[in-house]
Amino acid sequence: MSQDKEREIQLQFLEEAQDHLDAIESKLIGVSSRVELTRQEVDAMLRSAHSIKGGAAMMEFSTLSHLAHRLENFFKVIRTQKQIQPEVERLLLSAVDCLRHVVTTNRQTNVVDEQWQTSQVQPLFEQLQQILGEPREEQETVTPLSPQQGLETIQMLFESEVDAYLQQLETILAQEDKSNLGAEVVTIAQDLSDLGEVLELPEFNSLCSSVKQLLATQPTREEEIAQAALQAWRRSQAAIMAGQLQGLPSTLNLDGVVEEVVSSPSTADPAPVTDASPARLSSPLDLAPPAELKETQENTVRVPLKQLEQLNDLFGELTIERSGLDLQIERLRNSVKILERKVRSLQQSHHRRRTATLPPSPFPSALPTTSSLSEVAFSPDSSQLQPNTTPRSPQPMSPLDSGNNLDETADEASTEVMANIVQLQEVSGDIDLCLQETEQIVGDLNRTAKQLQFCINQLRMRPFADLVGRFPRALRELALQHGKNVELKIQGGDTPIDRSILEALSNPLMHLLRNAFDHGIEDPETRKASGKPEQGTISIEATYRGNQALIIFKDDGRGIALDKVRQRAQHLGLDREAIANASDEEVLTLIFEPGFSTADEVTSLSGRGVGMDVVRTNLRQVRGDIKVETKAGVGTTFTIGVPLTLSVARVLLVESRGILLAFPTTAIEEMLLLDVEQISTIEDKPQLHWKEYSVPLIYLGDWLKFRRLQNANEERTQPLMSAPTVLLIANGSDWVGLQVDRCWGEQEVAIRPVEGNIPMPPGFNGCTILGDGKVVPLINTPELLYWIATSQHPASLEPEDRHRAAAELQNQRPTILVVDDSINVRRLLSLTLEKAGYRVEQGKDGLDALEKLMSGAQIAAVVCDIDMPRLDGYGFLARVKSNPAFQQLPIVMLTSRSGIKERQLALNLGATAFFCKPYDKQQLSETLERLINGGGEES
Repeated sequence: MSQDKEREIQLQFLEEAQDHLDAIESKLIGVSSRVELTRQEVDAMLRSAHSIKGGAAMMEFSTLSHLAHRLENFFKVIRTQKQIQPEVERLLLSAVDCLRHVVTTNRQTNVVDEQWQTSQVQPLFEQLQQILGEPREEQETVTPLSPQQGLETIQMLFESEVDAYLQQLETILAQEDKSNLGAEVVTIAQDLSDLGEVLELPEFNSLCSSVKQLLATQPTREEEIAQAALQAWRRSQAAIMAGQLQGLPSTLNLDGVVEEVVSSPSTADPAPVTDASPARLSSPLDLAPPAELKETQENTVRVPLKQLEQLNDLFGELTIERSGLDLQIERLRNSVKILERKVRSLQQSHHRRRTATLPPSPFPSALPTTSSLSEVAFSPDSSQLQPNTTPRSPQPMSPLDSGNNLDETADEASTEVMANIVQLQEVSGDIDLCLQETEQIVGDLNRTAKQLQFCINQLRMRPFADLVGRFPRALRELALQHGKNVELKIQGGDTPIDRSILEALSNPLMHLLRNAFDHGIEDPETRKASGKPEQGTISIEATYRGNQALIIFKDDGRGIALDKVRQRAQHLGLDREAIANASDEEVLTLIFEPGFSTADEVTSLSGRGVGMDVVRTNLRQVRGDIKVETKAGVGTTFTIGVPLTLSVARVLLVESRGILLAFPTTAIEEMLLLDVEQISTIEDKPQLHWKEYSVPLIYLGDWLKFRRLQNANEERTQPLMSAPTVLLIANGSDWVGLQVDRCWGEQEVAIRPVEGNIPMPPGFNGCTILGDGKVVPLINTPELLYWIATSQHPASLEPEDRHRAAAELQNQRPTILVVDDSINVRRLLSLTLEKAGYRVEQGKDGLDALEKLMSGAQIAAVVCDIDMPRLDGYGFLARVKSNPAFQQLPIVMLTSRSGIKERQLALNLGATAFFCKPYDKQQLSETLERLINGGGEES
């Protein structure tokens, strides 16, 4: 087995060991305060310690196995006791911490520090041994593992270790030289026997012993014994992988191959693999009978987190590609509509031309009277107009016959054109039908993708209890150390939260817990004097609201002293008048500033000026936000909002100064068109009257100024709102209106971080990629509003000044006209030129480009193809250069024609440069820059 595979198995075991330690800790917390210790509780802890001991021994984690063995012996002693003393509870929890430290060290592939073991671990375990002693003989015989416990570890080892041995045996049996077969089988049987002993599988251990005994007594039948042993071991492996630990083969019998144990195998369903993570925090986990376990357990499998991340990234790419497919379908639908209009126009044009060119004839029509036009158009031979196909004998032509022949020729041409029109209508109808079917398939794909997204999100979820499971112990130690009586209530422990978000919440919630204990909860005497219960309460609740997860952190302490916050703000140098006029909500936001603390003295819990700003910073890294409410003498409530997932989000695409921006829809309360009648000015600041509120109105373009502008509407559909729009956003207990230029609608997008050492400007925390390949920055709404509120307001601009400034910025960037009949070539070339810093206008052929030039568009240079409908590149060159206004306009020909004659003809017509496809992007950019800056012609 490769080293990578072995390391993967070791890491999986260490994760399982961590779960076992969490389970032990959750049952130990508060165990000394219970009236009576139940046997089931101790057995559960005993089994967890035993699982760690056996698995660590197999994985060659000797220190972990040794400490788990000693912890297991302590549980064997207290198994017969009715109560546990508080000192024993404390020491056992410390012992669990020691094992946790060893697990972490092994995960990091480091060596456990011997000095740490000598100075801290050994004294701790010796102190426990002095109090509890060693287990007696009858206590040593306790079987800690039930048949179903540790099944996951057993299956993992049989899938890897045992399977490797059996494959080795199969390879040996397939070889021609079997001189060492007996010795090889004995070695394998001994190793498998040791494994069976560690895993406490007596039947499997007995089977291995039987194999060794047969080889010793019947050496002449080595190959037959090896084949029979391989079959028996494979059968045992299959039964264990199916969850069946009872009724395994125990003896090898060469006559019947395998002799079963006396007890027949159970016919019940195989026991599923279960996760060892604790599910509840408020009370110890009761052990259900085996029959009930089979009803409640679910099959689970451990997957490395790296694979989950890869799966999540791939789904993000799928989301981007799905958006691109939707966009292409929409473009195709528009093209089909254009095709239908063109066919109708062609039909009408043909009808007018036919009517104009065929004057009424006094003679009978040459068309057959028995066949309609459509019948002729769909005849197998559309050029044959006469239904009568009988050959005629040649006759002399008269002038009248000549006129009739001309009429017949015109009718034939007209009929042929009409037939082509009808065929075009058929093709257009077929394309429309195929497009409808494609749209149906795309709709099904979108629904399946949404279901896939839900399943992937569920895979990444972990219960909230996994995060707060260690809080009861932390609070208990704080209470014992500082003499406060505090109860911790946890609700919504089974609420699933994304694993990455859960990890990001760990430090913020722990800080809030310590902060509430230190600043919020009073000592028992103060609470009693205030008419409160001596025992304080801290509650943590997790729930959902829309597509956000909410964590509500509340205490019933003294609340935040707003006067002390104001005093501290003045001490830090903030404007006194501004602080005095600030609302309570605005004052509360100051506690999240770096270095802000209201503690009177520095302690191990507070007063260091580090904490609440880190809480907000960590939350913003996962697009979260925190709000605080407080009431003197009643308590404080922190409300944390985080997204359900970090990989995919629903956003509103808006445009500001030609730049597309993405706002998470969760941040937007309402969206409305700007109405000047609803705007007033208060203290030189615009206010929007919305419902019964007066909302500060902020023009986003005044704050977000980009050096490189782009056309946000290129290659996109019509915007949802093409007029100035206001986004109503909640900012604490107030509202803020953000004015943008246009709204393009909602879209589900994949979130991508900005890689590399690129500093993000305030208010941004990532980007997204649209279906057409555009990268759009993602707005962090709370951070953006905070930056605007704490920064000096830019000079206000009147609407006319804004338009003028935007026009000036646009004019600073040269505009290139790209002319090609292929939309894909135009898009690719436009993308290349935009990256080089140019603005791009597009023309679908020479005539369209000529119209753009004649309309007054400020074009710095033209990149043009040669082969195009209506007006080709040569015709475009001739017409442009014949106009004195465009004689100095640089025109670069970009074509697939590479002949010398084509190049010379283009240059003679006035082309400034000539490139062949495929072209060098760098060379094209340099050429355009040189031509625009007056560098002359190129040959």
